[in-house]
Amino acid sequence: MSFLWPSLLWLALLLPALVALYLLLLTRRRRHTLRLGSIAVAKLAAAQAPRWRRHVPPALMLLALGALLVALARPVVMLTLPLAERTIMLAMDVSGSMRAEDVEPNRLAASQAAAKAFVDKLPRAVRVGVVSFAGTAAVVQAPTDSRDDVIKAIDRFQLQRGTATGSGIILSLATLFPDEGIEIQHVTGQRNFPGSDIRRKKEAAPAAPVEPGSYASAAIIMLTDGQRTTGPDPLEAAKMAADHGIRVYTVGIGTTKGENISFEGWSMRVRLDEETLKNISLLTRGEYFYAGSAADLKKVYEGLSARMVVERKETEVTALFSALGALLAVMATGLSLWWFGRVA
Repeated sequence: MSFLWPSLLWLALLLPALVALYLLLLTRRRRHTLRLGSIAVAKLAAAQAPRWRRHVPPALMLLALGALLVALARPVVMLTLPLAERTIMLAMDVSGSMRAEDVEPNRLAASQAAAKAFVDKLPRAVRVGVVSFAGTAAVVQAPTDSRDDVIKAIDRFQLQRGTATGSGIILSLATLFPDEGIEIQHVTGQRNFPGSDIRRKKEAAPAAPVEPGSYASAAIIMLTDGQRTTGPDPLEAAKMAADHGIRVYTVGIGTTKGENISFEGWSMRVRLDEETLKNISLLTRGEYFYAGSAADLKKVYEGLSARMVVERKETEVTALFSALGALLAVMATGLSLWWFGRVA
């Protein structure tokens, strides 16, 4: 816990002084004794009024004052809070190597199943968009809250040659910020971006860079099984995402050592570029995950599902301490009236 006004914590020194004053008053009260007619009457009085009760209201009032003094210093704590609104872009590799069967039934089918399960578990308030990338990138589903549309888009994947990881990031970023003039012709091969005004994009001023990972309303999850073979540098693309405050969570699937994969009469050598994926997540304050099997991939997406709907942030809790102080003060007053018929 930290405090916005820590200098006011010096007021807490009043608490020991109040305790000392209370003990002094108790000492003085003992000097003024009441003479009773008999020992029986004294025992009856003691039985009707337990001694510990008279200390409870002052103790509660002291705690109330302590809580209010902490509130004056404006305490701040790190809390995990649900996000009211969020957009998640799934950037998924559809290169030919995704046909490899080292992940059952094959890499593409395993990634599709895990992604669909991930989407299905997200709260309805979270919008999801889908970008596929191979030699170029394409928006197969604009951000939407319709889970059926997203799942149908994932099922429509078509394998292509090439692996342009940087294109997947840039197009996902352009989808999240369609009015910021992000150039996408070199990653899509298309002249127009669906749903955007090209003239307005060209006139748009570039956004000022923000703190990496500071944009809590959106995130990109990128899955790939190979290293970049074409397209823009993925680290430059990650820098663009970082400047927009977007976290990129990278998921690697397949072999890290590299091997030849043969199918349909041709072969290719594929290798998972873990170093680049880790650097992408590092630049954007995201996280890297490796999935060596379909079960691993499912666990990765299950973990991401929990992360995508909450955020950890510093939150001022002055109101909580104020409410606690008020509650304790009311309890002290109520007990004093109940037990003794007066506020004492």
